[in-house]
Amino acid sequence: MLVHIIADYGFGDLAFAEVVQRIKLYLPDAEPVLTPVPAFSTLAAGFCIAQLGLNESPAGTIIYHNVAPRADDGQARVNNAGEGLAFARLPTGVRVIGVNAGYAFSFVRDAAADLRWAAVPAQGSQFRSRDLFPQAAAAIALGQPDALADKLPPSDIPGIPDSCIAYIDGYGNLKTTIPENTIKSGDGNIVRVKIGDTELKAVASHGSFAVEDGQLALAPGSSGWTNAQGAETRWMELFLRSGSAWESFARPKVGDRIHIL
Repeated sequence: MLVHIIADYGFGDLAFAEVVQRIKLYLPDAEPVLTPVPAFSTLAAGFCIAQLGLNESPAGTIIYHNVAPRADDGQARVNNAGEGLAFARLPTGVRVIGVNAGYAFSFVRDAAADLRWAAVPAQGSQFRSRDLFPQAAAAIALGQPDALADKLPPSDIPGIPDSCIAYIDGYGNLKTTIPENTIKSGDGNIVRVKIGDTELKAVASHGSFAVEDGQLALAPGSSGWTNAQGAETRWMELFLRSGSAWESFARPKVGDRIHIL
């Protein structure tokens, strides 16, 4: 059973090892794949969840995610309470289990065939994704009775924010929440892109490599998916050929606004 673990523990952090160990305790056949995202970045987590969950995957695939900034209440917490554990069943058959925090479920909200709360307390440990949630996730994966609770209203999940950086990959490419069909792409069309205080010229092209070395492209990227009705979603990406768009824009953060001028 393929189990994607998406979390903001930090690459190579002990927390990943502890969570894997606990998941394997309850799901011995689990094959964990780790995907780290920036600290508290529910937007990056949500983007990864959709990219993995709404594309083809092995039967039985589970996405277990935990980015829980506990930002739903700024007051002092009682018993380490935080956002609750939720569940989504996607049209691909992938099951998503994780904290309903921020934008974590935003990219799959409208595609999900089922949205529910998990039958597990939202408090009781500082490290809930190790101490409480793996057993609940295993119960859901195994189809145990009473593992799921009430319906989760889609209205409790925010929509995808417009024109933001959603994910930064290892090459420094900036994956965005700008849909492909909102940018007029063509050979040689030049746009000005501003992120923070940095403004650069980019070629609005049909493909990332449709530019020369050293040129910045704004083009449909490799990330996207097809919904149950066959409609395709494709996101624009800022790509610097033979370089890093992230470095060129002065190392922006996930969630930073992108202005096309």
